[in-house]
Amino acid sequence: MAEPRTERPLQPGDRAPNVVLDAITREGKVAIDDFRGRKPVLVGLFRGLHCAFCRRQIAAMSQLEGALREKGIDSLTVVNTPIERARLYFRYHPLPNLLAASDPDRVSHRAFGLPNLEFTDAETSWPYKLNKDAVMSMRIELPGELPEPMDPRAATTYLAQADGYEFTDTDKQMIASGEGQLAGQFLLDREGVVRWSFTEVPEGGRYMFGIPAPQELMSAATQVAM
Repeated sequence: MAEPRTERPLQPGDRAPNVVLDAITREGKVAIDDFRGRKPVLVGLFRGLHCAFCRRQIAAMSQLEGALREKGIDSLTVVNTPIERARLYFRYHPLPNLLAASDPDRVSHRAFGLPNLEFTDAETSWPYKLNKDAVMSMRIELPGELPEPMDPRAATTYLAQADGYEFTDTDKQMIASGEGQLAGQFLLDREGVVRWSFTEVPEGGRYMFGIPAPQELMSAATQVAM
C-alpha cells in the first residue's frame, strides 16, 4: 500500500488519513482509525524528544488533556523517536494519561502534510528550504526559561543543559534525518475530519517553536464536541 502523504498541511475540512504506529505508553499499535466513528481526537505531531521545544509543546498539550477529556475528546501525541528510546524517556518523565506513539520514519508527518525543512547555505524556499543564516537570525523568547532571547541552536543547548537531557546515538540519528521537521497539532472530529489546526508552516516560520493559545484550542474543542 502506498504511503499516504499530502503536499500541504491538512486544513479544516480535510479528511485525515489513517496512520498506524507503535504505541509508547501502552502495548500494541495505535491508529487514527481507532478514533474514527467513536471520538474526536487532538493529534500532536512533534519532532523527536531530543527537541527541547517539542518536549515543552508536548507538556503544554498534556496539560489540556483533562479539559479535552471532559468534552469527550481524546489526545494522541506522536514523536519522531524510536520506541525504546521514547519509552525510556517517558518512564522517567511521565505525563498523566498520555497516549503517545513512536514514528521514527515520520510517516504521520508526511501524511498530514508537514514538511521536513532542509537547511541550506544560500537558498530559501519556505517551507521546504531555509538559509542557515536566517535560522541563526531567529530569536526565541522563553521568559523564565531562557535568560535572554537566543538563536535556536543556543536555545537548544541551554535548554538541554537545564533539562539534564543527554543526547544518545539514537537521538543523533533522528536529528540527522529530521532536524528540520515541522510540527503541528490537528483536531479531528468523530469522522476524522480536521476541524482546527496549528502548525509551524504559516507565515514563513513565525510560529516555529511555539504553542497554540489554549483558549483558541479549547474554543475549537467546544465546537467539535457539540
